[in-house]
Amino acid sequence: QVQLVESGGGLVQPGSSLRLSCAASGSIFNIYAMGWYRQAPGKQRELVAIDISGGGTNYADSVKGRFTISRDNVKNTVYLQMNSLKPEDTAVYYCFADLGRNYWGQGTQVTVSS
Repeated sequence: QVQLVESGGGLVQPGSSLRLSCAASGSIFNIYAMGWYRQAPGKQRELVAIDISGGGTNYADSVKGRFTISRDNVKNTVYLQMNSLKPEDTAVYYCFADLGRNYWGQGTQVTVSS
């Protein structure tokens, strides 16, 4: 059994920063990738950023230059540093881990509003 626990969401003003964390625990042997999706009201879930083991990182065009994904392989934790936040970044953010099958966190709300 694998669990992903997220933290770090909240309500911030435009231009602010937030850091999301997601820690994986349980029966973990190999993590092929970890990353973040988000889903805004009325929209489909979209990939925000992914860290591929040995394969680098990829970002959605809408967040390039503002968001940075990083991973602590010892702690099995993935982070998403979000800078220069915009109202359109408002969404529920879900982390995932690819261990041969995908596991998902419970989601954390990020609201960017003045």
